[in-house]
Amino acid sequence: MDAIGSIHSDIKVFQAKIEDTESVLQLLVRTAEWLRSKGSKQWNGLLHGEDSHQTPEAVKRGEVYLFMQGSLLTGMVMLMQQESAWDRGLWGEEGHESSVYLHRLNINREAAGKGLGEAIVRWADSGIHFPGKDRIRLDCIASNAKLNSFYLRCGYEFKGSATNDVSTFNKYEKLCTFM
Repeated sequence: MDAIGSIHSDIKVFQAKIEDTESVLQLLVRTAEWLRSKGSKQWNGLLHGEDSHQTPEAVKRGEVYLFMQGSLLTGMVMLMQQESAWDRGLWGEEGHESSVYLHRLNINREAAGKGLGEAIVRWADSGIHFPGKDRIRLDCIASNAKLNSFYLRCGYEFKGSATNDVSTFNKYEKLCTFM
């Protein structure tokens, strides 16, 4: 598998392949378990087999990116060029044609505390190119002040809140230079 980029000096970026799906799902579930241990219900559906972002299908479409330090999966992110039903529910019907949607950013707890989250977000908005797209949109649970502050520090602009049957989410957007 050939790297498509790197973050930090020793972490390479790869586009996930179908054979990576199980590792990706395991990382997501481990992160959901860690969140639960911290008192958060964020990503709780993953613990019950519910995946609102259809991760296996996203891997097949080439929308999942892995961050590897040697053989250790240190993190991942999903970058969707088409809005999902989830995104339409939160963002409404406007602006989808020019947007990439960032979902499922997560860091392996074994590699946490090294600034990987910010490095992955910065890579997503400048290290990869999507023709015809000029912005990244994302949402995060409104009640997680630390996560909301993180996206603001990464240069994302708050675009309001939206509520669905899961919770209330804050929406963020960043103009990028994908062209």
